[in-house]
Amino acid sequence: MFDFFKRRKIRRGDLPVLLITGMKREAACAAGDGVITLCSSASAAQLRQSLERLKGQDFGAVISFGLAGGLDPALRPGDAIVAREIIAQGARYAVHPRLAAAMIDAVAKTGRAPVSDALVGVDQMAMDVAAKTALRKQTGAAAVDMESHIAAAFAKANRTPFAAVRVVADPATRTLPPLAAKAITPDGDIDNGYVTRELIRAPGQIGELIRTGLDSRAALSTLGRVGPALGPLLRLMLADL
Repeated sequence: MFDFFKRRKIRRGDLPVLLITGMKREAACAAGDGVITLCSSASAAQLRQSLERLKGQDFGAVISFGLAGGLDPALRPGDAIVAREIIAQGARYAVHPRLAAAMIDAVAKTGRAPVSDALVGVDQMAMDVAAKTALRKQTGAAAVDMESHIAAAFAKANRTPFAAVRVVADPATRTLPPLAAKAITPDGDIDNGYVTRELIRAPGQIGELIRTGLDSRAALSTLGRVGPALGPLLRLMLADL
């Protein structure tokens, strides 16, 4: 790939950035010129299949961007983590230091200081406090998501710079309602019909769902401020890589 850049004299800054998220509403926070978004729809298998179809395409960078579950009890909804590394079962992935620094600057411009720490990637959602506590103990990571490890593996295989910024939606002390595990449609939207049916079937989830909604709103607010600042900084940084 690097020989390709040399032969064609293509700069990384001229290539699109591949932004990998979990849902459409996350992707919308950073949509813009030069950005290609890919949603996992909370499915690790779907994301891997989508990335397989992108093999052979060149990107200036691969960025994992979106919501995360908090593992560090000190983190609150809306707190941003710029990954220092990505931990997955049996693997660790490095981030590009200059891209990570650009992301720290982008988050700082929103007036909310980011945390620089490890993220852990999992294929199944960490739904409850026990699962989050176990992941924290096993890895020491600050937060967990379902895309960063897959995005990092794709970037490594394609020798493309990688970085990740994730914002806490559900903190370490919060258990998600059971319906959250299947509430995303294959195209990355909230499946409102499924949510309604599940609430009718098990109305005891309403309280947890309301709390989850408020937490997610705080996280999306942070993402909405980070996204517009992220694009220009990434293009400037990639121009020098």
